[in-house]
Amino acid sequence: MREFAHTLFWFRRDLRLADNAGLYHALERSQRVSCIFIFDRAILDALPDKRHRRVEFIRESIAEIERLLRRHGASLTVLHGRPAEDIPAFAKRQKADAVFANRDYEPDAVRRDRAVGAALAGLGIEFATFKDQVIFEQDEVLTQNGKPFSVFTPYKNAWLRRLSVENLQGHPSDKRLERLAPMPASEIPSLESIGFESTNLKSLGIVAGPAGASKLFHDFLERIEHYHETRNFPAVKGPSYLSVHLRFGTISIRTLARAAWERGGYGAQTWLNELIWRDFYFMILHHHPRVVSEAFRPEFNNLEFLQDEARFNAWCEARTGYPLVDAAMRQLNNTGYMHNRLRMVTASFLVKDLHIDWRWGERYFARQLNDFDLAANNGGWQWAASTGCDAQPYFRIFNPVTQSENFDPDGKFIRKYMPELTPCSNKFIHAPWLMGAAEQQRTGVIIGRDYPAPIVDHAQARRVTIERYATAAGRLR
Repeated sequence: MREFAHTLFWFRRDLRLADNAGLYHALERSQRVSCIFIFDRAILDALPDKRHRRVEFIRESIAEIERLLRRHGASLTVLHGRPAEDIPAFAKRQKADAVFANRDYEPDAVRRDRAVGAALAGLGIEFATFKDQVIFEQDEVLTQNGKPFSVFTPYKNAWLRRLSVENLQGHPSDKRLERLAPMPASEIPSLESIGFESTNLKSLGIVAGPAGASKLFHDFLERIEHYHETRNFPAVKGPSYLSVHLRFGTISIRTLARAAWERGGYGAQTWLNELIWRDFYFMILHHHPRVVSEAFRPEFNNLEFLQDEARFNAWCEARTGYPLVDAAMRQLNNTGYMHNRLRMVTASFLVKDLHIDWRWGERYFARQLNDFDLAANNGGWQWAASTGCDAQPYFRIFNPVTQSENFDPDGKFIRKYMPELTPCSNKFIHAPWLMGAAEQQRTGVIIGRDYPAPIVDHAQARRVTIERYATAAGRLR
Protein backbone atom coordinates (compact mmCIF):
# COMPACT_ATOMS: atom_id res chain seq x y z
CA MET A 1 0.00 0.00 0.00
CA ARG A 2 1.18 3.47 -0.83
CA GLU A 3 2.68 5.51 1.99
CA PHE A 4 2.18 9.28 2.33
CA ALA A 5 4.30 12.02 3.85
CA HIS A 6 1.28 14.08 4.94
CA THR A 7 -2.39 13.05 5.02
CA LEU A 8 -5.43 15.11 5.88
CA PHE A 9 -8.14 13.24 7.81
CA TRP A 10 -11.64 14.67 7.31
CA PHE A 11 -14.07 14.04 10.19
CA ARG A 12 -17.72 13.69 9.16
CA ARG A 13 -20.11 11.15 10.73
CA ASP A 14 -17.32 9.67 12.85
CA LEU A 15 -16.72 12.15 15.66
CA ARG A 16 -14.32 10.10 17.78
CA LEU A 17 -10.64 9.15 17.92
CA ALA A 18 -11.14 5.54 19.07
CA ASP A 19 -11.92 2.75 16.58
CA ASN A 20 -12.13 5.14 13.64
CA ALA A 21 -11.37 3.24 10.43
CA GLY A 22 -10.38 6.16 8.23
CA LEU A 23 -8.27 7.82 10.92
CA TYR A 24 -6.56 4.50 11.64
CA HIS A 25 -5.60 4.01 7.98
CA ALA A 26 -4.41 7.61 7.73
CA LEU A 27 -2.16 7.14 10.76
CA GLU A 28 -0.89 3.78 9.54
CA ARG A 29 -0.01 4.98 6.06
CA SER A 30 1.31 8.47 6.75
CA GLN A 31 4.30 10.07 8.38
CA ARG A 32 2.03 12.77 9.78
CA VAL A 33 -1.72 13.42 9.82
CA SER A 34 -3.66 16.66 10.16
CA CYS A 35 -7.38 16.72 11.06
CA ILE A 36 -10.20 18.86 9.72
CA PHE A 37 -13.96 19.24 10.17
CA ILE A 38 -16.24 21.40 8.04
CA PHE A 39 -19.59 22.85 9.06
CA ASP A 40 -21.12 22.30 5.64
CA ARG A 41 -23.07 25.33 4.50
CA ALA A 42 -25.02 23.26 1.99
CA ILE A 43 -26.55 21.42 4.94
CA LEU A 44 -26.69 24.15 7.57
CA ASP A 45 -28.07 26.91 5.36
CA ALA A 46 -31.08 24.73 4.55
CA LEU A 47 -32.08 24.30 8.22
CA PRO A 48 -35.09 26.53 8.92
CA ASP A 49 -34.65 26.59 12.71
CA LYS A 50 -31.48 28.25 13.95
CA ARG A 51 -31.95 26.73 17.41
CA HIS A 52 -31.02 23.29 16.17
CA ARG A 53 -30.00 20.54 18.59
CA ARG A 54 -28.08 18.52 16.00
CA VAL A 55 -25.81 21.45 15.21
CA GLU A 56 -25.13 22.01 18.90
CA PHE A 57 -24.49 18.27 19.39
CA ILE A 58 -21.93 18.34 16.58
CA ARG A 59 -20.29 21.48 17.94
CA GLU A 60 -19.94 19.97 21.43
CA SER A 61 -18.62 16.70 19.98
CA ILE A 62 -15.89 18.31 17.90
CA ALA A 63 -14.94 20.48 20.88
CA GLU A 64 -14.25 17.26 22.78
CA ILE A 65 -12.18 15.92 19.87
CA GLU A 66 -10.14 19.15 19.87
CA ARG A 67 -9.45 18.78 23.60
CA LEU A 68 -8.30 15.19 23.07
CA LEU A 69 -6.07 16.16 20.15
CA ARG A 70 -4.43 18.91 22.20
CA ARG A 71 -3.12 16.29 24.60
CA HIS A 72 -1.03 14.98 21.72
CA GLY A 73 0.18 18.36 20.56
CA ALA A 74 -2.23 18.32 17.62
CA SER A 75 -5.36 20.25 16.76
CA LEU A 76 -8.59 20.12 14.78
CA THR A 77 -9.05 22.69 12.04
CA VAL A 78 -12.73 23.64 11.88
CA LEU A 79 -14.09 25.51 8.87
CA HIS A 80 -17.53 26.82 7.94
CA GLY A 81 -17.88 26.49 4.21
CA ARG A 82 -18.31 24.09 1.31
CA PRO A 83 -16.29 20.85 1.24
CA ALA A 84 -15.87 20.69 -2.54
CA GLU A 85 -14.02 24.01 -2.35
CA ASP A 86 -12.50 24.03 1.12
CA ILE A 87 -11.10 20.49 1.39
CA PRO A 88 -8.95 20.78 -1.79
CA ALA A 89 -7.88 24.32 -0.88
CA PHE A 90 -6.87 23.32 2.65
CA ALA A 91 -5.10 20.17 1.45
CA LYS A 92 -3.14 22.25 -1.04
CA ARG A 93 -2.15 24.81 1.61
CA GLN A 94 -1.03 22.03 3.93
CA LYS A 95 0.88 20.34 1.08
CA ALA A 96 -1.00 17.11 1.83
CA ASP A 97 -0.47 14.07 -0.41
CA ALA A 98 -3.84 12.53 0.42
CA VAL A 99 -7.21 13.10 2.09
CA PHE A 100 -8.76 10.20 4.01
CA ALA A 101 -12.36 9.97 5.21
CA ASN A 102 -14.99 7.41 6.09
CA ARG A 103 -17.67 6.56 3.56
CA ASP A 104 -21.10 8.13 3.55
CA TYR A 105 -24.00 6.52 1.69
CA GLU A 106 -26.60 9.27 1.35
CA PRO A 107 -27.08 10.44 -2.26
CA ASP A 108 -26.12 14.04 -1.53
CA ALA A 109 -23.02 12.89 0.35
CA VAL A 110 -22.04 10.59 -2.50
CA ARG A 111 -22.28 13.51 -4.94
CA ARG A 112 -20.31 15.72 -2.56
CA ASP A 113 -17.52 13.15 -2.27
CA ARG A 114 -17.33 12.75 -6.03
CA ALA A 115 -16.89 16.50 -6.36
CA VAL A 116 -14.24 16.57 -3.63
CA GLY A 117 -12.43 13.61 -5.18
CA ALA A 118 -12.42 15.19 -8.63
CA ALA A 119 -11.09 18.49 -7.28
CA LEU A 120 -8.36 16.70 -5.33
CA ALA A 121 -7.41 14.59 -8.34
CA GLY A 122 -6.92 17.79 -10.31
CA LEU A 123 -4.35 18.80 -7.71
CA GLY A 124 -2.63 15.42 -7.76
CA ILE A 125 -3.93 14.59 -4.26
CA GLU A 126 -5.36 11.15 -3.50
CA PHE A 127 -8.81 10.77 -1.93
CA ALA A 128 -9.52 7.52 -0.06
CA THR A 129 -12.64 6.49 1.88
CA PHE A 130 -13.24 3.58 4.24
CA LYS A 131 -16.12 1.59 5.71
CA ASP A 132 -16.89 2.80 9.21
CA GLN A 133 -20.62 3.51 9.70
CA VAL A 134 -21.82 -0.05 9.26
CA ILE A 135 -20.71 -3.63 9.78
CA PHE A 136 -21.55 -4.64 6.19
CA GLU A 137 -21.99 -2.17 3.36
CA GLN A 138 -23.18 -1.93 -0.23
CA ASP A 139 -22.67 -5.35 -1.91
CA GLU A 140 -21.21 -7.24 1.04
CA VAL A 141 -24.46 -9.07 1.88
CA LEU A 142 -26.32 -10.29 -1.20
CA THR A 143 -28.75 -13.06 -2.09
CA GLN A 144 -27.46 -16.33 -3.56
CA ASN A 145 -28.26 -14.82 -6.97
CA GLY A 146 -26.00 -11.87 -6.26
CA LYS A 147 -28.89 -9.43 -5.86
CA PRO A 148 -29.59 -7.01 -3.00
CA PHE A 149 -32.14 -8.21 -0.46
CA SER A 150 -35.51 -6.51 -0.17
CA VAL A 151 -36.83 -8.48 2.82
CA PHE A 152 -35.25 -8.08 6.23
CA THR A 153 -35.31 -11.59 7.71
CA PRO A 154 -33.37 -13.30 4.89
CA TYR A 155 -30.96 -10.34 4.94
CA LYS A 156 -30.52 -10.70 8.70
CA ASN A 157 -29.84 -14.44 8.37
CA ALA A 158 -27.26 -13.85 5.64
CA TRP A 159 -25.74 -11.00 7.69
CA LEU A 160 -25.36 -13.28 10.71
CA ARG A 161 -23.89 -16.11 8.64
CA ARG A 162 -21.25 -13.76 7.30
CA LEU A 163 -20.43 -12.24 10.68
CA SER A 164 -17.09 -13.12 12.25
CA VAL A 165 -14.75 -11.82 14.91
CA GLU A 166 -12.80 -9.97 12.21
CA ASN A 167 -15.89 -7.96 11.17
CA LEU A 168 -16.30 -6.70 14.71
CA GLN A 169 -12.65 -6.04 15.44
CA GLY A 170 -11.95 -2.41 16.19
CA HIS A 171 -9.32 -0.20 14.60
CA PRO A 172 -6.83 0.99 17.26
CA SER A 173 -6.69 4.50 15.85
CA ASP A 174 -6.33 6.06 19.30
CA LYS A 175 -3.12 4.02 19.82
CA ARG A 176 -1.38 5.60 16.79
CA LEU A 177 -1.77 9.27 17.65
CA GLU A 178 1.98 9.91 17.78
CA ARG A 179 1.76 10.44 14.01
CA LEU A 180 -0.55 13.42 14.36
CA ALA A 181 0.98 16.56 12.91
CA PRO A 182 1.94 19.04 15.63
CA MET A 183 -0.30 22.10 15.39
CA PRO A 184 -1.20 24.93 17.76
CA ALA A 185 -4.58 24.76 19.48
CA SER A 186 -7.41 26.17 17.41
CA GLU A 187 -10.66 27.82 18.38
CA ILE A 188 -13.87 25.91 17.74
CA PRO A 189 -16.37 28.31 16.12
CA SER A 190 -19.22 29.34 18.38
CA LEU A 191 -22.78 28.51 17.38
CA GLU A 192 -23.43 32.20 16.86
CA SER A 193 -20.50 32.55 14.46
CA ILE A 194 -22.04 29.94 12.13
CA GLY A 195 -25.54 31.42 12.42
CA PHE A 196 -27.08 29.26 15.16
CA GLU A 197 -28.20 29.62 18.77
CA SER A 198 -27.94 27.47 21.88
CA THR A 199 -30.74 24.96 22.46
CA ASN A 200 -32.06 22.99 25.42
CA LEU A 201 -29.60 20.16 24.71
CA LYS A 202 -27.84 20.43 28.06
CA SER A 203 -31.00 20.91 30.11
CA LEU A 204 -32.29 17.69 28.56
CA GLY A 205 -29.24 15.93 29.97
CA ILE A 206 -27.85 15.07 26.52
CA VAL A 207 -24.07 14.84 26.74
CA ALA A 208 -22.48 15.00 23.30
CA GLY A 209 -19.21 13.49 22.14
CA PRO A 210 -17.45 10.20 22.91
CA ALA A 211 -17.72 10.80 26.67
CA GLY A 212 -21.50 11.05 26.46
CA ALA A 213 -21.67 7.96 24.26
CA SER A 214 -19.49 5.93 26.62
CA LYS A 215 -21.61 6.82 29.62
CA LEU A 216 -24.85 5.79 27.90
CA PHE A 217 -23.29 2.61 26.53
CA HIS A 218 -22.10 1.37 29.90
CA ASP A 219 -25.44 2.24 31.47
CA PHE A 220 -27.24 0.25 28.77
CA LEU A 221 -24.99 -2.79 29.21
CA GLU A 222 -26.37 -3.10 32.74
CA ARG A 223 -29.90 -3.33 31.27
CA ILE A 224 -29.33 -5.09 27.97
CA GLU A 225 -30.45 -8.53 29.14
CA HIS A 226 -33.97 -7.13 29.65
CA TYR A 227 -34.07 -5.10 26.44
CA HIS A 228 -36.54 -7.42 24.72
CA GLU A 229 -38.95 -7.01 27.64
CA THR A 230 -38.68 -3.25 28.15
CA ARG A 231 -38.03 -1.73 24.72
CA ASN A 232 -41.69 -1.25 23.75
CA PHE A 233 -42.80 0.72 26.81
CA PRO A 234 -42.12 4.46 26.47
CA ALA A 235 -42.48 5.16 30.19
CA VAL A 236 -39.79 2.57 31.00
CA LYS A 237 -36.03 3.02 30.69
CA GLY A 238 -35.71 0.36 28.01
CA PRO A 239 -33.85 1.71 24.94
CA SER A 240 -30.12 2.37 24.76
CA TYR A 241 -30.65 6.08 23.90
CA LEU A 242 -27.51 5.78 21.74
CA SER A 243 -29.16 6.61 18.42
CA VAL A 244 -27.87 10.19 18.21
CA HIS A 245 -24.36 8.94 19.04
CA LEU A 246 -24.59 6.33 16.29
CA ARG A 247 -25.82 9.02 13.92
CA PHE A 248 -22.73 11.17 14.47
CA GLY A 249 -20.28 8.37 15.14
CA THR A 250 -19.29 9.38 18.65
CA ILE A 251 -19.18 5.63 19.31
CA SER A 252 -18.24 2.87 16.89
CA ILE A 253 -20.90 0.53 15.47
CA ARG A 254 -18.34 -2.26 15.90
CA THR A 255 -18.15 -1.59 19.63
CA LEU A 256 -21.92 -1.87 19.95
CA ALA A 257 -22.42 -4.90 17.72
CA ARG A 258 -19.51 -6.71 19.35
CA ALA A 259 -20.98 -6.17 22.82
CA ALA A 260 -24.36 -7.56 21.73
CA TRP A 261 -22.84 -10.50 19.85
CA GLU A 262 -20.52 -11.52 22.69
CA ARG A 263 -23.15 -11.30 25.40
CA GLY A 264 -25.77 -13.37 23.67
CA GLY A 265 -29.10 -13.82 25.40
CA TYR A 266 -32.45 -12.74 24.04
CA GLY A 267 -32.13 -9.11 25.10
CA ALA A 268 -28.74 -8.64 23.43
CA GLN A 269 -29.86 -10.54 20.33
CA THR A 270 -32.97 -8.35 20.04
CA TRP A 271 -30.78 -5.25 20.19
CA LEU A 272 -28.35 -6.70 17.64
CA ASN A 273 -31.34 -7.16 15.32
CA GLU A 274 -31.98 -3.42 15.59
CA LEU A 275 -28.38 -2.73 14.56
CA ILE A 276 -28.84 -5.11 11.61
CA TRP A 277 -31.96 -3.16 10.57
CA ARG A 278 -29.68 -0.11 10.45
CA ASP A 279 -27.28 -1.86 8.04
CA PHE A 280 -30.28 -3.07 6.03
CA TYR A 281 -31.62 0.44 5.47
CA PHE A 282 -28.16 1.73 4.50
CA MET A 283 -27.99 -1.10 1.95
CA ILE A 284 -31.45 -0.24 0.58
CA LEU A 285 -30.50 3.43 0.21
CA HIS A 286 -27.28 2.51 -1.58
CA HIS A 287 -28.99 0.23 -4.12
CA HIS A 288 -32.24 2.19 -4.45
CA PRO A 289 -31.51 5.92 -3.97
CA ARG A 290 -34.91 6.64 -5.56
CA VAL A 291 -36.54 5.84 -2.19
CA VAL A 292 -35.56 9.32 -1.04
CA SER A 293 -38.54 10.66 -3.00
CA GLU A 294 -40.45 7.59 -4.19
CA ALA A 295 -42.12 4.54 -2.73
CA PHE A 296 -39.91 1.46 -2.76
CA ARG A 297 -42.94 -0.43 -4.09
CA PRO A 298 -43.80 1.44 -7.31
CA GLU A 299 -47.50 0.57 -7.20
CA PHE A 300 -47.87 2.74 -4.12
CA ASN A 301 -46.64 5.82 -5.92
CA ASN A 302 -50.26 5.91 -7.07
CA LEU A 303 -51.68 6.28 -3.57
CA GLU A 304 -54.09 9.16 -3.15
CA PHE A 305 -53.28 11.36 -0.16
CA LEU A 306 -55.04 14.39 1.23
CA GLN A 307 -53.27 17.73 0.85
CA ASP A 308 -54.73 18.76 4.19
CA GLU A 309 -52.42 21.16 5.99
CA ALA A 310 -54.86 21.62 8.89
CA ARG A 311 -54.76 17.90 9.67
CA PHE A 312 -51.00 17.80 9.24
CA ASN A 313 -50.49 20.77 11.55
CA ALA A 314 -52.74 19.18 14.18
CA TRP A 315 -50.48 16.10 14.07
CA CYS A 316 -47.30 18.21 14.25
CA GLU A 317 -48.64 20.29 17.13
CA ALA A 318 -50.02 17.39 19.21
CA ARG A 319 -53.68 18.28 18.66
CA THR A 320 -55.09 15.05 17.22
CA GLY A 321 -57.24 14.14 20.23
CA TYR A 322 -55.48 10.77 20.58
CA PRO A 323 -53.38 11.01 23.77
CA LEU A 324 -50.59 8.59 22.88
CA VAL A 325 -50.06 10.23 19.50
CA ASP A 326 -50.10 13.71 20.99
CA ALA A 327 -47.78 12.76 23.87
CA ALA A 328 -45.31 11.26 21.37
CA MET A 329 -45.37 14.39 19.24
CA ARG A 330 -44.76 16.57 22.30
CA GLN A 331 -41.84 14.37 23.25
CA LEU A 332 -40.42 14.89 19.76
CA ASN A 333 -41.02 18.64 19.71
CA ASN A 334 -39.72 19.26 23.22
CA THR A 335 -36.71 16.93 23.24
CA GLY A 336 -35.80 15.93 19.66
CA TYR A 337 -36.29 12.28 20.63
CA MET A 338 -39.16 9.88 20.13
CA HIS A 339 -39.43 6.34 21.43
CA ASN A 340 -39.15 3.80 18.60
CA ARG A 341 -42.60 2.23 19.06
CA LEU A 342 -44.13 5.67 19.09
CA ARG A 343 -42.39 6.50 15.82
CA MET A 344 -44.31 3.62 14.28
CA VAL A 345 -47.59 4.62 15.94
CA THR A 346 -47.40 8.30 14.99
CA ALA A 347 -46.30 7.52 11.44
CA SER A 348 -49.11 5.02 10.98
CA PHE A 349 -51.59 7.55 12.37
CA LEU A 350 -50.49 10.31 9.98
CA VAL A 351 -50.63 8.10 6.90
CA LYS A 352 -53.46 5.68 7.66
CA ASP A 353 -55.74 7.70 9.93
CA LEU A 354 -55.19 11.20 8.59
CA HIS A 355 -54.39 10.05 5.02
CA ILE A 356 -51.43 12.43 4.72
CA ASP A 357 -48.47 11.63 2.46
CA TRP A 358 -45.72 9.77 4.36
CA ARG A 359 -43.17 12.16 2.84
CA TRP A 360 -44.69 15.05 4.80
CA GLY A 361 -44.13 13.17 8.04
CA GLU A 362 -40.68 12.00 7.01
CA ARG A 363 -39.62 15.60 6.39
CA TYR A 364 -41.03 16.73 9.74
CA PHE A 365 -39.12 14.00 11.58
CA ALA A 366 -36.00 14.99 9.63
CA ARG A 367 -36.29 18.52 11.00
CA GLN A 368 -37.06 17.53 14.58
CA LEU A 369 -35.09 14.37 15.40
CA ASN A 370 -31.71 14.66 17.09
CA ASP A 371 -30.79 11.29 15.60
CA PHE A 372 -32.12 11.97 12.10
CA ASP A 373 -30.54 9.56 9.67
CA LEU A 374 -31.86 9.55 6.11
CA ALA A 375 -31.63 5.78 5.60
CA ALA A 376 -33.35 4.81 8.85
CA ASN A 377 -35.89 7.64 8.76
CA ASN A 378 -36.91 6.85 5.20
CA GLY A 379 -36.97 3.12 5.88
CA GLY A 380 -39.06 3.54 9.01
CA TRP A 381 -41.59 5.82 7.36
CA GLN A 382 -41.95 3.59 4.32
CA TRP A 383 -42.35 0.59 6.64
CA ALA A 384 -45.16 2.30 8.55
CA ALA A 385 -46.76 3.55 5.32
CA SER A 386 -46.59 0.04 3.78
CA THR A 387 -44.80 1.46 0.74
CA GLY A 388 -41.33 0.15 1.54
CA CYS A 389 -39.34 -3.04 1.50
CA ASP A 390 -40.56 -5.69 3.94
CA ALA A 391 -43.15 -3.18 5.10
CA GLN A 392 -46.10 -3.53 7.42
CA PRO A 393 -48.97 -4.98 5.28
CA TYR A 394 -51.30 -2.13 4.39
CA PHE A 395 -54.28 -3.79 6.07
CA ARG A 396 -52.45 -3.97 9.42
CA ILE A 397 -53.05 -0.56 10.92
CA PHE A 398 -52.02 0.53 14.41
CA ASN A 399 -55.01 1.36 16.60
CA PRO A 400 -53.75 4.32 18.66
CA VAL A 401 -56.02 3.49 21.60
CA THR A 402 -55.05 -0.18 21.73
CA GLN A 403 -51.37 0.73 21.41
CA SER A 404 -51.78 3.12 24.31
CA GLU A 405 -53.52 0.55 26.48
CA ASN A 406 -50.91 -2.11 25.68
CA PHE A 407 -47.72 -0.09 25.99
CA ASP A 408 -48.60 2.74 28.39
CA PRO A 409 -51.22 0.95 30.49
CA ASP A 410 -51.05 3.32 33.46
CA GLY A 411 -50.77 6.41 31.29
CA LYS A 412 -47.40 7.42 32.80
CA PHE A 413 -45.95 8.50 29.48
CA ILE A 414 -49.12 10.33 28.49
CA ARG A 415 -49.28 12.21 31.78
CA LYS A 416 -45.62 13.23 31.50
CA TYR A 417 -46.08 14.98 28.16
CA MET A 418 -49.82 15.80 28.35
CA PRO A 419 -50.21 17.14 31.89
CA GLU A 420 -53.66 18.50 31.02
CA LEU A 421 -54.84 14.87 31.02
CA THR A 422 -53.34 14.04 34.43
CA PRO A 423 -56.73 14.08 36.22
CA CYS A 424 -58.10 11.38 33.89
CA SER A 425 -58.38 7.91 35.39
CA ASN A 426 -56.47 5.03 33.85
CA LYS A 427 -59.79 3.90 32.39
CA PHE A 428 -60.16 7.07 30.30
CA ILE A 429 -56.58 8.31 29.86
CA HIS A 430 -56.26 6.45 26.53
CA ALA A 431 -59.59 7.70 25.11
CA PRO A 432 -60.75 10.70 27.16
CA TRP A 433 -63.60 11.49 24.77
CA LEU A 434 -65.41 8.44 26.20
CA MET A 435 -65.85 10.24 29.52
CA GLY A 436 -69.41 11.34 30.16
CA ALA A 437 -70.26 14.95 30.86
CA ALA A 438 -70.26 14.40 34.62
CA GLU A 439 -66.82 12.74 34.54
CA GLN A 440 -65.45 15.56 32.40
CA GLN A 441 -66.75 18.12 34.91
CA ARG A 442 -65.35 16.14 37.84
CA THR A 443 -61.86 15.87 36.34
CA GLY A 444 -61.81 19.33 34.83
CA VAL A 445 -60.97 17.87 31.41
CA ILE A 446 -63.65 19.12 29.08
CA ILE A 447 -63.30 17.62 25.60
CA GLY A 448 -63.22 20.39 23.06
CA ARG A 449 -62.05 22.91 25.65
CA ASP A 450 -59.18 21.41 27.65
CA TYR A 451 -58.31 18.69 25.18
CA PRO A 452 -59.45 18.30 21.56
CA ALA A 453 -61.96 15.74 20.40
CA PRO A 454 -60.51 13.07 18.08
CA ILE A 455 -59.65 14.59 14.74
CA VAL A 456 -60.88 11.45 12.95
CA ASP A 457 -62.75 8.27 13.77
CA HIS A 458 -60.13 5.51 13.67
CA ALA A 459 -62.46 2.75 12.47
CA GLN A 460 -63.81 4.84 9.62
CA ALA A 461 -60.34 6.07 8.63
CA ARG A 462 -59.11 2.48 8.62
CA ARG A 463 -61.77 1.44 6.11
CA VAL A 464 -60.85 4.32 3.79
CA THR A 465 -57.14 3.43 4.00
CA ILE A 466 -57.67 -0.21 3.11
CA GLU A 467 -59.81 0.77 0.12
CA ARG A 468 -57.23 3.27 -1.14
CA TYR A 469 -54.31 0.87 -0.78
CA ALA A 470 -56.22 -1.96 -2.42
CA THR A 471 -57.07 0.33 -5.33
CA ALA A 472 -53.46 1.45 -5.74
CA ALA A 473 -52.14 -2.11 -5.52
CA GLY A 474 -54.60 -3.25 -8.18
CA ARG A 475 -53.60 -0.67 -10.75
CA LEU A 476 -50.48 -2.58 -11.77
CA ARG A 477 -52.19 -5.97 -11.98
